[in-house]
Amino acid sequence: MRPVDWAVLLGTIAAIVIYGTWKERGVNTSEAYLRGGSDLKWYTIGLSIMATQASAITFLSLPGQAYEDGMGFLQFYFGLPIAMVILSALIVPIYYRLKVYTAYEYLEGRFDRKTRQLTALLFLLSRGLAAGISIYAPSIVLSTVLGWPLQLTNLIIGGVVVLYTVSGGTRVVSRTQTYQMIVMLGGMAAAAVFIWSQLPRDLSLGHAVRLAGTLGKMKIVDYSVRADTRYTLWSGLTGGLFVALAYFGTDQSQVQRYLSGASLAESRIGLLMNGLVKIPMQFLILFVGVMLFVFYQFNKPPVFFNVPEWQKAHATARAGEVRSLDAEWDAVFAAKRGRVDALVTALDRGDPAATARAQTDLRAAAARSDTVRRRAKKLLASARPGVELKDADYIFIGFVLAHFPAGLLGLLIAVILCASMSATASALSALGSTTVVDLYRPTFRPEASDHHYLVAGRWFTVLWGALAVSFAAFAALLDNLIQAVNILGSLFYGPMLGVFLVGFFIRRVRGSAVFWAALLAEALVIAVFALTSIGFLWYNVIGCGAVVGLASLFQLLAAAPKKL
Repeated sequence: MRPVDWAVLLGTIAAIVIYGTWKERGVNTSEAYLRGGSDLKWYTIGLSIMATQASAITFLSLPGQAYEDGMGFLQFYFGLPIAMVILSALIVPIYYRLKVYTAYEYLEGRFDRKTRQLTALLFLLSRGLAAGISIYAPSIVLSTVLGWPLQLTNLIIGGVVVLYTVSGGTRVVSRTQTYQMIVMLGGMAAAAVFIWSQLPRDLSLGHAVRLAGTLGKMKIVDYSVRADTRYTLWSGLTGGLFVALAYFGTDQSQVQRYLSGASLAESRIGLLMNGLVKIPMQFLILFVGVMLFVFYQFNKPPVFFNVPEWQKAHATARAGEVRSLDAEWDAVFAAKRGRVDALVTALDRGDPAATARAQTDLRAAAARSDTVRRRAKKLLASARPGVELKDADYIFIGFVLAHFPAGLLGLLIAVILCASMSATASALSALGSTTVVDLYRPTFRPEASDHHYLVAGRWFTVLWGALAVSFAAFAALLDNLIQAVNILGSLFYGPMLGVFLVGFFIRRVRGSAVFWAALLAEALVIAVFALTSIGFLWYNVIGCGAVVGLASLFQLLAAAPKKL
């Protein structure tokens, strides 16, 4: 990076952290540290909610997801606006009436302590692992930019986030996320404009979209009903609805954001703001990936997007084969570029027959290109055993590093680090709060002083940070990161949501019934994940439905009269 990039990066990060920490200085009670007080405005709540969900994974991985699979991932969010309305109308008022610190406190009053603590443990497990992925994602960036070892970068980023979070708890996290979200949205808008400026000047937006659509990148809605397809209209409206209800209604990293609202109305409006803005924001980020795909139809992309790994293959015993495949890749791209030009010419002329022929030829050329890419990965695996072959997460950052001008590069890396800081800090804050409020205080020190709980919250935050950094060391083994973090959440969110829905709406079910139902439902979801190819969004429906059905059945059996 050039000096101006470092100035933009360090200036942006320092300004946000220093201002946020100064603004919320003097946090010296457990209520302010663990719950965040009760004075945030709706716009702070809304931006904080969005920033918590929009981790560095979103900005690193989502453009790569769109590059490889197109816009269909947007369907994942189709159920979110409906979930925001349901939560605002039915669930948030319950939390406000009870004045809880965490969502899981409600469960002890409704059921019993073991149900509360089981659900809290499910959250701690899922969010603790996801925090590790959130640390790993920006580590890819800095290790690539600075040439640092990846594990050292994980440690440095994790340490910085822990110090930042421990300094002021929930209040500092929520306050700084407002400014971080503004930087994120501005940075991605700037990226979209820059990529568009790099396309051929005579290429219209309509022709760019037609070109992307020819190669299957612009299909947003899939009406099929196959359960083994990850993203469809129906999985988005059902599974996406369930995962949004679970995430925003039972995941403490999100509940903590709106429990700090100055009033019930402020919290409701903040949630509804998220429902209105989230889909357009995700559309923008995915569309950046699609426009990047269009750019690489006119400009030769790397045969393998983790370029340093491919370069290392040139120094192995298979170097001759690597060079031969490089030459083949050049030839295949040149042939495909000719098909791209033919399609654009046909579109300009408005000739339907010529357009159809050009589309068929381009699809055939793209298939040959995909074949060479697969062979390259196979050759790389042979030349460098153990290397990670999934390179989708390097697509966007590779383009940024190779093509972005001075200043804009620093801004985009600031976007990624802001996203990492916001998501990881809110996760660690929620993990520390939940550990203190739901496990430590009721089980070990129910009568301790307020200062004791404040100190305990800080130490548990440090502990969870250390665990997250440890898990980040294994994140390289995962598939596309945006999918990995959503799959991880879907393994736990369904049973968690089921427990809360039973608590809210099925009054006759008691604690033991829902406790055993949650355990069995979690086992069922893990079995479905391990043994079937069902799309992960359906895990949320299966887990939730299993808890509701089994809890009702167990309560019915428990209440049945005993035969003599």
